[in-house]
Amino acid sequence: MAAATFTGCQDFLEPDPLSMFSPENTFNTESGLEATMAMCDKHLRNYYTHYSNKNINFPLTTEYMFSDLALYSKTDAGSGIYDDIAHKLTPTGGMQDGDANSISFFWNQGYTGVKYANTIITYIDDVKGLSQEKRNEYKGRAYFHRAIRYYFLCWQWGDIPLVTKIISVPKQNYRSTRRDAILRMCAGDMEKAVQWVPSQKDMDYYGMVNKEACRHLLAKLYLSIGEWKKAEAQCDTLINMSGLALMTEPFGEASAANSLNPETWGIERNVIWDLHRPENKISQANRETILGMPNCTDQSHVDFLTMRVLGPSWNDSRLKAPDGKQAVMNYSRTNSKYNESLDALRAFGRGIATIRPTQFAQHGMWVVNGEEDTVDYRHNHNIGNWVRMTDIKYNNPDSKHYGEHLRLYDDNGKCLTTDTIRNWFDFPLYKIYIKDVSAENNLAATQFNGATKGSNANWYLFRLAETYLLRAEARLYQGNTDGATEDVNTIRRRAHCSQLYNAVNIGDIANERARELYLEEFRNVELTRISYDLALSKTPDEWGNTYDAKTWDKQQGTDADGGSYFYQRIYHYSLYNHTGNGIVSGPATLKYTMDKRNVFWPIPNDAITANKNGQIWQNFGYEGYDADIPEWDNWQDAVADEDVTD
Repeated sequence: MAAATFTGCQDFLEPDPLSMFSPENTFNTESGLEATMAMCDKHLRNYYTHYSNKNINFPLTTEYMFSDLALYSKTDAGSGIYDDIAHKLTPTGGMQDGDANSISFFWNQGYTGVKYANTIITYIDDVKGLSQEKRNEYKGRAYFHRAIRYYFLCWQWGDIPLVTKIISVPKQNYRSTRRDAILRMCAGDMEKAVQWVPSQKDMDYYGMVNKEACRHLLAKLYLSIGEWKKAEAQCDTLINMSGLALMTEPFGEASAANSLNPETWGIERNVIWDLHRPENKISQANRETILGMPNCTDQSHVDFLTMRVLGPSWNDSRLKAPDGKQAVMNYSRTNSKYNESLDALRAFGRGIATIRPTQFAQHGMWVVNGEEDTVDYRHNHNIGNWVRMTDIKYNNPDSKHYGEHLRLYDDNGKCLTTDTIRNWFDFPLYKIYIKDVSAENNLAATQFNGATKGSNANWYLFRLAETYLLRAEARLYQGNTDGATEDVNTIRRRAHCSQLYNAVNIGDIANERARELYLEEFRNVELTRISYDLALSKTPDEWGNTYDAKTWDKQQGTDADGGSYFYQRIYHYSLYNHTGNGIVSGPATLKYTMDKRNVFWPIPNDAITANKNGQIWQNFGYEGYDADIPEWDNWQDAVADEDVTD
C-alpha cells in the first residue's frame, strides 16, 4: 500500500480493485484489510470534497447552511433554492445531494463508512498470520472510522439505527437506538483504539488514523455524553504529552506564501497563511496537525473548488461601477485588456457564491470587548489573509473608474448591484484559496476555481487548535471559567489578536471555534452537540438562557423565544427568520427560514419505509413523529437484536 510519506504526498486512498471485489481477498488477507481501510479513509475525505452537480457545491457547505455562519446564496437557482428550510425540509422532500444541499449524502455516506468499518471489525479474525498487536491496530482504526461516522450521524439526526456488523441475511426490522447509547458505545470503542493505534511519531505515513486522532475523537465523544472531566483529561494529554504544538511562526515552503497573483494581491508572510496552505497541512514541519486528509495525487484526486463555491460573484454583470459599466471582468491573460495588477481572477478565484458568510461571520463575530478586531491575523486584510469587497478594484477599461476600489453605493446612495447576497461579501482568502494548477498553466483560462486536477487540496480533519477549544468547553461546564478563558486566549495570542478575553462564556468559545475552524469543523454538528452540553450542564448561554435536557430538541416554531442554543444562535446571528431587512436578493426574494425543530434533520422517509417489519424513530416536529415508537436505550440490546431478522 502506497502512502503519504514524510517526504512527499503519495496515494494510499486508491485501493487495489482486485482486493475490493474478491471476497476471499477482502475477508481473509491483509491486503483486503488494507484496501477496505483505504476506502474508509477515502470516504472520510468525501465528506468535504464530494460533488454531484457540476462542481457547484460540496457537502461541507450544508453543515454551514445549518448554522450561524453561512447562507445558501445561489439566487438564480429558481424553485429548487434551499432557503426556506422551515417549510421545505421534510422526511420526503428537501433532502438532496447536489446544488442545494447534501443532507441525503450525509445519511448515505455515514452508513457507507459504517459498512466499511464493520467489514474490518466483522472479518478481521479470519485473517491469518496477523499478530495480536497488528490485529488490534486494524481494529482500532476501524473503530475510529465507525465512531466518527456515528458522531456525525447522531448530531445530525439524533436517534438512529445502530449497525455494528455485516449481516448475512437481509434485516428489515430495525429499531432506532438512542443517541446517548450509540455515543457511549463509540466512546468505549475509542478507549480501546487509543491503546491500540500507534502514535504518529511511530508511523511512517501521514494521513492514516493515528493515536492522537483517536484521542481527539474520544474527547469529543466524552463531551457528547457529559463526561467533561474525562474530556478535559484527553485534551490535557494531547496538548502536553503528545509531541504536538501550535504553530506560532511562518513555516513550510517559502513559495507557498506567494502562490497567488502578487501583482494584484500580496501576502505578508504569516503563520496563519502558512498554516492553511495545502502543502503545509500534511507536513513533517507542521506540529499542529493531528490528522490530515491527503488530496494531492492524480490517482485519487477529487476536485475541491473552494474559490468557486465560496467566493463572491465579483464578475457578475449586475455589479456596476458608478458610471453604469460592469465593475470587474474575468479577463484571461491572453486578452488585450488584461492588466496583471488588476487580475482578481487569479488572486481570488472566480467565485459563483453558492454559499456566502453571514454578516455575523464577516463582522459581528470578530467583535471582542466591543471592538472589531481587524488586527487578528484571521481577519486582517492588511497582511492579505482577509479580503474586503472594497479591496478589489475596477478592471474594466471602459469605465472611468478603472483602477479605483469597488464601491457598494454611488454618490447619490444608489446600490450598485441588484444582488448583494451573491455579489457583495468579505471573505477569508487564507481559507478558500487553493492554487488552481490547471488554470494557472492555461493562459486562456477564465475559470480559477480551486483544486482542479494537479492541484494540492490536502485538508485538516483535526488539529491541535480545536483541542484547546474542546478543553475550554470541558472546563467551562465544570465551572472553571479561568481555565476556559486561558485556552481561548491561547488561540487568540497565536493569531496576534489585539483583544483578549477576561472571562469567556459559551458564546465566546463558539465564536472562537468559528474564527479558527471555519471550513474545518462540522459547524452544525458542533453547535448541536454544544446545545446538548449546555442543557445537560445547566450552563447559561451568552444571553443568560438556560436549557432543559428533556426539551431542548422538542420545540418548533420560527419566533424568537425558546428552542435550543443552536436555534438561538441562528436567530440572533443570521438572516434566518429576519426577512425584509433591506438585503437585496436578486431575481426573487429569499425567505431564509429555520424552525426550532431543524436542530435535527428528519429521518429520510425511504429509510423508514424500507424497514417494513419494524419502526424507525422520526424526529420531533416532522411528519411521522410518534413519541411511543419503541427505541433501544442501551447499545448492548441493539447489538443483540442485529441477529434477529424477520
